[in-house]
Amino acid sequence: MSIVSIIMPVRNTALFLEECLDSIIAQSYDNWELLAVDDHSTDRSYEILSDYKDNRIVVLRNKGKGIIPALQTGYAASVGEYITRMDSDDYMSSDKLELMCGALDNAGAGHLVVGIVKYFSDNKIGEGYLHYQDWLNAMTLEASNYSDIYKECSIPSPNWLCLRSDFEKAGAFAGELYPEDYDLAFRFRTAKLQITPVTRITHYWRDHSSRSSRTDPNYADNKFISIKLKHFLNADRDTNRKLIIWGGGKKGKAIAKYLSDQKIKFTWICNNPNKVGHQIYGIIMQSVELISTYNSSQIIIAISQPAALPAIEVIKSQNPVHSYFHFC
Repeated sequence: MSIVSIIMPVRNTALFLEECLDSIIAQSYDNWELLAVDDHSTDRSYEILSDYKDNRIVVLRNKGKGIIPALQTGYAASVGEYITRMDSDDYMSSDKLELMCGALDNAGAGHLVVGIVKYFSDNKIGEGYLHYQDWLNAMTLEASNYSDIYKECSIPSPNWLCLRSDFEKAGAFAGELYPEDYDLAFRFRTAKLQITPVTRITHYWRDHSSRSSRTDPNYADNKFISIKLKHFLNADRDTNRKLIIWGGGKKGKAIAKYLSDQKIKFTWICNNPNKVGHQIYGIIMQSVELISTYNSSQIIIAISQPAALPAIEVIKSQNPVHSYFHFC
């Protein structure tokens, strides 16, 4: 049984921390170490961590400030052959590590094990979170998590496991970009780690009003757009093909602004006839009907309205010569 190193940043989650820790201690696979890194908590989080008398729990103070330095602090102190991450306000199924380690043992090097997630809350779960949960799980069941990676983070941040050697190939926690879990998902893809699914619920994701994704500016929309564009330009951009932005709304404008600032040439199209012919950031908005006149191009789709999706799919099917990247 290889040692599993669980890296867990902790910041002001005293209300939920004992349930989280108890779920780790109750694992049927018991050869693990928990690197719990307190990130300058102002509640009782550090005291709760210190009160647990289990020599597998290593309590550390964050050497920097924020989730990325906390992950780096924990990883630097880890010794396990298997690496995973945990969130301190969630809890694990009792067989999570057993299932994920068994899957990785069978798959071997070059694989990333991903499990099924389930949201829970003391209040009603929002439709957006339920949609995200179902979207993630559907891809995991098909081992296709990279297929729609430009839409959202397609690897659940506290529900993966891989070999340390493969984690190092993906750059480990050395990245400096937020959202850090999304950056890591792209780097897993770049490292060509193949998805190996565990088809049962292994992680329970708590939704509450103070979770980082709701309150931390590092997880705002503009951060997601920046990280998508950086990875697209580094990994998927073919400079021999025309680049087209499809969509004139808030996200389309943010993408256009980023590319304009980087002096990257692109053509801008939209479905809204009221915007066609207008100039924004020095770029004239053109009609979506021109798609059929372009040679093989790379098209970033920045339209998020559900009602528009059927029409988008029709246009895509009529123009298969292009490569499409859904950023919404």
